[in-house]
Amino acid sequence: MEHAVQIEMLGIMVPIIFFIAISIVLCVYFYLRHRTSQSVQETVRTAIEQGQQLTPEILERLGQTPQRAKSENSDLRRGVILIAAGIGVAAIGALAGEDEGTVRLFLTLGFLPFMVGIAYLGLWRFDRSE
Repeated sequence: MEHAVQIEMLGIMVPIIFFIAISIVLCVYFYLRHRTSQSVQETVRTAIEQGQQLTPEILERLGQTPQRAKSENSDLRRGVILIAAGIGVAAIGALAGEDEGTVRLFLTLGFLPFMVGIAYLGLWRFDRSE
């Protein structure tokens, strides 16, 4: 009886923790974007106070976030990592799940990164053929 209650609690806690984790990641992302924007505004304000000329090119550079050059195999790398993560989550469910509901939950959670990984592999393949 107690084991069934623990499994039921796990079934409730996994989605809650999943959505909390997504919320935390989004909050951190938007907070860091806000800080970057504030830093750019502060830099422009300081330059104006010092009497420096601000050309459109400088303003455009300040507004852009640094872009890393996309490597030739970055989509392949992401795809393989996401497929492995999806298979890993599904395997955890298959190996650790004692009832059908838990196994189905982990298979469902593993399906999303697996399919996104397949999409990245497709992007990598089509990008190479051009």
